Amino acid sequence: MKFIRFLLRFLISLLIAIVLVALGLWISGNGHVIKAVRSTYLVGETGPTIDDYPKFENRRVEAGTPQLWEFSENYQSNSLSKELVKEIESWETTSLLILHRDSIAYERYWNGYSEKSLTNTFSMAKSFTSLAIGIAIEEGRIKSIDQKAGDFLPEFAEGEKAKITIKHLLQMASGIDFGESYGNPFGYMAKTYYGSDLYDLTVSKPMKYEPGTVWKYQGGNTLLLSFILEKATGQNLSDYFSKHFWKPLGATEDALWSISEEGGRERSYCCFYSNARDFARIGQMMLDSGKWNGRQLINQAYIEKSISPVNIKNEAAKLIDYYGLQWWMGEYQGADFYYARGIQGQYIVAIPAWDAVVVRLGHKRDPNVGAEVPKDLFVYLEAAVIITNQ
Repeated sequence: MKFIRFLLRFLISLLIAIVLVALGLWISGNGHVIKAVRSTYLVGETGPTIDDYPKFENRRVEAGTPQLWEFSENYQSNSLSKELVKEIESWETTSLLILHRDSIAYERYWNGYSEKSLTNTFSMAKSFTSLAIGIAIEEGRIKSIDQKAGDFLPEFAEGEKAKITIKHLLQMASGIDFGESYGNPFGYMAKTYYGSDLYDLTVSKPMKYEPGTVWKYQGGNTLLLSFILEKATGQNLSDYFSKHFWKPLGATEDALWSISEEGGRERSYCCFYSNARDFARIGQMMLDSGKWNGRQLINQAYIEKSISPVNIKNEAAKLIDYYGLQWWMGEYQGADFYYARGIQGQYIVAIPAWDAVVVRLGHKRDPNVGAEVPKDLFVYLEAAVIITNQ
């Protein structure tokens, strides 16, 4: 009986402690931590995953009439060495797809994933948001990339923030200090990923540098772009992207874009969920300078700006010549490429010299998140070299 009474007192005390901690987090503006713990650690995970969409509210990015991919003549016989496949698998790859000359030349899935599996883009979504901005400019809803953010966001109409242009946001050179640490449970990224207050949290962040003078990769810039897009077009980001890209590209499956709450805003810096085949459509369009099946979906001049280096120094005074308007650039075996990338090794890569596109999805990436080109990406490019020469 004494043990039972002790156990009851302990459980009651523990419950009270949990309630007090939860209440304290809520009052202090850190209620997102409760969501983070409930949706990660309590289900055996240590952070965001590529399969997170059931944990959040999502907005559907509707597909239109499907346009099926053709397969290359060598599709069935194209292969990679066991050693290279083992290296690909070592990065916990779930999907690898290689297009060559507008056709699927190689495709493989692992660990139960398939051509229809919905997985997270993470920061590849930044590149998608940039494309949407390009359309808004083309439609005249935004005058140009040099238009002031304050023309759309009242919080940016006065003071130092009034100097910020859309170009600064696209280039990751707004000068705003958002914070990009994914390891800090009380930081900006955790609050935007697990919390619901995207707008006020983002527009209230302070300036640190003169706009256009320092490159600093931060998701808050992309969120501001999505707020501007909403104001300029009167549409949410998912519907706008569906109309101008997902439907015209002939995506076979509806995608999902995670939103802050029911009826809320898209987490535009991440959290677009789709599959390798449909992601490859974005890569092929980029490879073809904004065209799809002969139709110009987005102005070629905007594509060229997107893949032109910002040539702005970072906080360590290093010149950033491998980033454009929310798109990355690199070089491999003498071939230039440009690509979208996500923190767990999500890639859509266009390689013009090879007439090829590579899509890789998975759980793991080079841990050096600040690398010019993550070293794991070279593994998939090596695979592309082999496949496109078979």
